[in-house]
Amino acid sequence: SVTCNAAISACEKGGQWQAAMFLLSTMSDTASSPDEISYSAAISACQKGGQWQLALHVLSLMPDAKVVPDEITYSAAISACEKGGQWQLALDLLSLMPDAKVVPDTITYSAAISACEKGGQWQVALDLLS
Repeated sequence: SVTCNAAISACEKGGQWQAAMFLLSTMSDTASSPDEISYSAAISACQKGGQWQLALHVLSLMPDAKVVPDEITYSAAISACEKGGQWQLALDLLSLMPDAKVVPDTITYSAAISACEKGGQWQVALDLLS
């Protein structure tokens, strides 16, 4: 799992979202199952590649895989929405976090605020600060 996670992270850093997705999909065929680190790195790779819909799809696969998203996973997905100009979806993800018992951190709020800013929603961004 550690080796696969490192490979997915390397793909993410190199902008190779397709390779990251391939590695994630083949992990279940091997002895190591994907964990929240695997999914977070794959979501980040999608975000860097401008694939916000795929990032959200990866997030949606986690419950069936019995992997619980953490604040890093949500932050990556919110950043993907931000990059794709999907400020409403970014806010939807942020609002889901308490129900998932995940506490948003500074990075999560920064990504959501950035999404609002990109969408011209400065009032909503200000509301997030309060």
